This record gives sequence, structure tokens and C-alpha cells, in this order.
Amino acid sequence: MTVLASNLKSAGSDLVPRHVAIIMDGNGRWARARGKPRTAGHRAGVDAVRRTVQAAAEIGIEYLTLYGFSTENWKRPEGEVSDLMGLLRLFIKRELAALDKNGVQIKIIGDRDRFAPDIRELLNNAEKRTATNSSLKLTIALSYGARSELVDAVRQIARRIASGELSVTDVSEDLIEQNLATAGMPDPDLLIRTSGEQRISNFLLWQSAYTEFVFDDVLWPDFERQHLERAIENFAGRERRFGAVL
Repeated sequence: MTVLASNLKSAGSDLVPRHVAIIMDGNGRWARARGKPRTAGHRAGVDAVRRTVQAAAEIGIEYLTLYGFSTENWKRPEGEVSDLMGLLRLFIKRELAALDKNGVQIKIIGDRDRFAPDIRELLNNAEKRTATNSSLKLTIALSYGARSELVDAVRQIARRIASGELSVTDVSEDLIEQNLATAGMPDPDLLIRTSGEQRISNFLLWQSAYTEFVFDDVLWPDFERQHLERAIENFAGRERRFGAVL
């Protein structure tokens, strides 16, 4: 029996990370190992998203952030990108009602201007429809890159300095955080990357300064509740000092 199964049923437990971020990696390798096209891996990955959202809510995680599509992913073959856009449309249309019913609040971060108008409308409607929900705050990073996010934050602050609204001495960590796409959210306590790769690939660079990392060999389509629980068990056994000596 896992630690979570026996001891972490309460959402208020200090051992449950408040915010979990996941880099969902391995769809292509999952498909290749089965002799299937990459699109099959992406479709199987959607099922893993559904399972993970449900498990996170049941475990008592408050914030779940999923890296769905990076700014670099636009460089993939046109056919693959087109299929991913189709899956995004399908996911929102099929899952929104259930997510809303279960109290999941949806937030999208990233450059949504690069998406087709109908996708932008779907994303906007998903955010509006679920804005008052509070059982789980689900953030999906789409067309997202942390360096671009930081550039945007600097530009916003620079414009306010140029207009005289702010001075250079007003620039602080808090001010930068207020201008990030994740403003108002706690930093991730735990970041999980699947597929065995050990890098964070331009994901939440500022926010992950003191995040605990777990790299799991499981490919994303095979990610189950047990893998999430195992990562949280790992997290619960660590001593977080945030640069201090305890």
C-alpha cells in the first residue's frame, strides 16, 4: 500500500504538494514501440491527461499545471501539428462539461494568438465557463515557453517605466512575478517529467527556482495514478530548505 493510500487521504496533509507541474513526454516513443504513428501516441496521451486530472483532484492537489504544447513544438512537421490541434479541439469539446461539473478551473498560459480563431474561442470559453470553480485549478501551457514569458514580463514592466508609472527602483521579484502568466499562483512544489529525460525544456523557469524534481522513466501515455502517487511519496520524503539551513 502506498503512503498516499494509507496516510494522505486528507487534502490538507502537509505531505501533499499544493502545486504539481508535469512535463508530459514520451507520446512519440510510446507509439513507435508499438509500431503505430505518432498521432496514436498523442491520442493515448489525452487519456493519460484525463486520468491524471482525476487523480490529482482525488489526492487533494490544489494546482496542476500540464505542459501541453511548447513554442518549439510549432517546428514539428505540419501534419503532426495539425493532428495535435485537432486533438486539442476534441479534448476541450469532449471534456469541458465533465471538468466543469467536477469543479475544475481551467487556465491557459502561452501565446494563444498563434492558434486558429476557433481554438482561441474554445480556450476562452473554457476559462470563462470554469472561472468560479475551485476543486482543482488546472493550468495548461499551450504555445508556451518560459523564456518568452520572461521577455513579455520585462516588456510590460519596461513600458510602465517608460510611461513614468514605475521607476527602476520599483523592479523587484514580486513585480516580475506579478507580470508572469502564472501571476497569483503558487510556485510548483513538485515537477514531474515522464519518459526518462532529465531536463525542464523551457518550462516554468522562474517559478521552479525551489521546485522538487522527479524524473520518471514511464512514457506519458502509460502514466497512471500509481506513478503520481509514487512521485508524491518521493516528494514527501525530502527536506525542503529553500536555501536555508534547518
